[in-house]
This record gives sequence, C-alpha cells and structure tokens, in this order.
Amino acid sequence: MLGRLQTFPARERTDLLAPPVAASLGGPWGADVLVAEIDPALADTAAFCERYDVALDVSANCVVVAGRRGGETRLAACVVLATTRADVNGVVRRRLDARKASFAPMEMAVEQTGMEHGGITPFGLPEGWPLLVDAAVAATPWVIVGSGLRRSKLAVPGAVLGTLPGAEVVGFATQAPPSRS
Repeated sequence: MLGRLQTFPARERTDLLAPPVAASLGGPWGADVLVAEIDPALADTAAFCERYDVALDVSANCVVVAGRRGGETRLAACVVLATTRADVNGVVRRRLDARKASFAPMEMAVEQTGMEHGGITPFGLPEGWPLLVDAAVAATPWVIVGSGLRRSKLAVPGAVLGTLPGAEVVGFATQAPPSRS
C-alpha cells in the first residue's frame, strides 16, 4: 500500500510540511495524516511511484485550475488519482461557473498556495477555494498526495480529503491515456 515509504505522524514532523499544510493539521483529520521524506528530485508522480514502489492507483495529484468569466478568475484545486485526469473543460469549468477553464500557470499556483511546484496538496489551501475531490480518490483506503514541499509526501485515508474545508466529492475524472514508454 505505502510501498517503501517510512511514514511518521505529520503533526510530529512539521519540518517536512509547507507552512499552510502544517497549520491545517489542527483540524479533526490531522491525526490521520502521515508524512514520509522523499528525494525531491523524485517528487513527480511517475518517478516517485517507481522509486518508492507506490502504485499509481493510490497516488493522487492535486492540480490548481483557473476558471475565467468576464474579467474574473476563480481558482480551485482538483484531486485525482494518477491513473485518471480531471475533466477541466467539463465538470470543473461548470462547477466554477466559468466560460473557460485551464490548469493555472505554475507561478500562480505556487504563489497562491504557498506551496512548491510538484508538492501542491489539498491540505492548507487558501480559504474559500473549492476543493474538488474525485469520487475514486475518496473511495481509496489510503492515498499518497503532496505535502506542500517536493521533499515529502503525505499518506491519508482517501475519505478524509472529502472532509477538508471547501471539499466536494465529485465524479469528474476520466481515464488517463496510456503512458508512452
């Protein structure tokens, strides 16, 4: 399940968490969150899963999406398993009540979340942001997500993600195309 990760209670290793993530662990879900230190060069999903023997179907990605209508931009975070992709132009766009939606530029996502690129997580997101958690993630007993930093990952029961502030469990993921070798 957790491959070769050595985990610790996240509340005891806040040095492995981005500041907004550490601050968020005071909630009722904080006791269920584990953290593992990893090689930051291996933070990207494919390299991480291969090195730490973690299955893609328990590894979840958190992406920031920008929806636009008129002159207004609305940001949201979406969490999907690594084996799927978010339906940004369908479900996510409609949920944000936007005419156009796309992945937020990396600089914007990093600045707005206070987290590192490649480590963005559903924990500690800015107040008021929608958090769209794919139903498959919420149904997974344990998932691995970012910690806000590239040098660690969180392990958490999937159902916990649906209870975070602003969270809504939705069925918006589509199967990812086969990876090229």
